Amino acid sequence: MRLTVIGTGYLGAVHAACMAEIGHDVLGMDVDVEKITALTEGQPPFYEPGLGDVLTRALASGRLRFTTSLREAALHGEVHFICVGTPQRAGSQAADLRYVDAVADGLAPHLPASCLVVGKSTVPVGTTARLTARLAGLTPADVRAEVAWNPEFLREGFAVEDTLRPDRLVAGVTSRQADETLRRVYAPILGTGVPYISTDPNTAELVKVAANSFLATKISFVNAMAEVCDAAGADVATLADALGHDSRIGRRFLNAGVGFGGGCLPKDIRAFTARAQELGVGPAVAFLDQVDAINKRQRDRTVALARRLLGGDAAGRRVTVLGATFKPNSDDVRDSPALAVAAALHGLGAEVRVHDPEGTANARRAHPQLQHTADLLTACRHAQLVLHLTEWGEYREVDPVNLARVVREPVLIDGRNALAHDEWRAAGWTVKALGRPSPTDPLPYGPTGALSDRLSAARDGEPLRSTIASPAGKPGRTAATGLPALPASRAQMY
Repeated sequence: MRLTVIGTGYLGAVHAACMAEIGHDVLGMDVDVEKITALTEGQPPFYEPGLGDVLTRALASGRLRFTTSLREAALHGEVHFICVGTPQRAGSQAADLRYVDAVADGLAPHLPASCLVVGKSTVPVGTTARLTARLAGLTPADVRAEVAWNPEFLREGFAVEDTLRPDRLVAGVTSRQADETLRRVYAPILGTGVPYISTDPNTAELVKVAANSFLATKISFVNAMAEVCDAAGADVATLADALGHDSRIGRRFLNAGVGFGGGCLPKDIRAFTARAQELGVGPAVAFLDQVDAINKRQRDRTVALARRLLGGDAAGRRVTVLGATFKPNSDDVRDSPALAVAAALHGLGAEVRVHDPEGTANARRAHPQLQHTADLLTACRHAQLVLHLTEWGEYREVDPVNLARVVREPVLIDGRNALAHDEWRAAGWTVKALGRPSPTDPLPYGPTGALSDRLSAARDGEPLRSTIASPAGKPGRTAATGLPALPASRAQMY
């Protein structure tokens, strides 16, 4: 089939490449000339494991090409997928649909024949009906543009897998013909047994925001429990394990830490709340305000913990933040909890260095006031506090013994509760995490300074090891530094 994908950001670029991968003739369209040029040359404009390979194959097959012309897209497609962004509206919690509307306004006058317009962007319930009316007033008299909604459920870092092998496909349609068209589009995927849910557009639009709201609620719930655990002297990790054994609850997304971020969950739950208020059912989702507030408070609690470990004053202290992206396996720094904490500490006068395996360039653009480095060892040198805030696999492979010799004070906040705390403590580190008791940790700025003296003596008297044994099944470490030796392609790791 001839498909167009309008909008080639994170969602659209992946969808276009994957639709060509399963055999369709795909034209991707975007107004961003630089982005289209990169994609045409086989270069994804963002980091996503596996996308480069799929894009290269699709371009080589001749089934994928790109354009900046909506007219060309209109003439090409039997089915047009809308994959543009729906950010939070300035000064409001509601979604900004200007880009969705711009696609409709630019596409409709050039449509040569009746077609199916399929929204994949996350939108407020009722958008399909509104867009249907908008298109009807703009298309030629003999052309009918039917609108359907087919929400995406992509996880950054796993987007190619989630597109080619999704756990479900949802189609919000108003006619049998639209349903049959979407079944044809996804026939190669449906042939593998993927569940297909055909429903009305309103339900389809609600599925994505409801799913994100549920996930956000689960994350904020365990973070609320972490706050209670801190007050009660309990361990949120053990609590989460115990809860996770209940099949009605499950362990996934019950990881306490600095909270969620990114371009989806935060703005989606706010837009859902705003739309519910417009529909007169605001009280039904009022709990999402608390979900959002708990999430924001985790960042504040992390900053407060950092200040306490720095002796009550961050001014002039050297701090290293491990992680800039909002999650691993991505270069996306939108609403990143890690960068929010880093910026807050900088605002308190700390000298903040940030390291990230893939997000350094984006982080530098977003927060030029911070020090950014692509070298982990350089980032940690002479640090008085290290904060682990994005759970990249590389950070789990760092040797805490060697890293202790590089920093000024071996003090760690594990903001993702993802590191092996016992190993770090055995290497002389003070380890703190939200919701985790650590009564045996020495105080880094205690009255005697014994910890600092002991580690300084170790640094002065013992050189860095030239070789470091790796646990069975783990990547080797580079000589001298103890940092992980990365494979040629990090995509192979995930």
